[in-house]
Amino acid sequence: MPEITEKQPGVAAAVIVHTGRVLMVRRRVREGSLSWQFPAGKVEPGETRDVAAVREAREETGLAVAAVERLGERVHPETGRRMSYFACEVLGGTACIAAPEEVADLAWLTHDEISHYVPHGLFEPVQAYLDAVLSC
Repeated sequence: MPEITEKQPGVAAAVIVHTGRVLMVRRRVREGSLSWQFPAGKVEPGETRDVAAVREAREETGLAVAAVERLGERVHPETGRRMSYFACEVLGGTACIAAPEEVADLAWLTHDEISHYVPHGLFEPVQAYLDAVLSC
């Protein structure tokens, strides 16, 4: 699943589902109305977007993950940043706040809890993926 490296990289997000829940982090600094979001960060020079999502997941949560599917891309309506979303599976580790300067909290959410943490809704392809993998 190689991704194209770009001259002006955007942001890569890891959508991590494990044992029937999805991992969300609460940032210390809000981006517009965003507070809770997926582990994510800027794609570094020479780095592909899927590799960036995996790296950011480890840096922010301590989890070792693998990107298994590209869910989609968009220009985020709140931040104006180009976002790439990747479904990731957990390979090892225990989720924790590994970057306390960036992340204030984390939570493993059930399908029904997502709308309480992200009231403005999720990007449609990400929501469709979560509807499929988290439905009971």
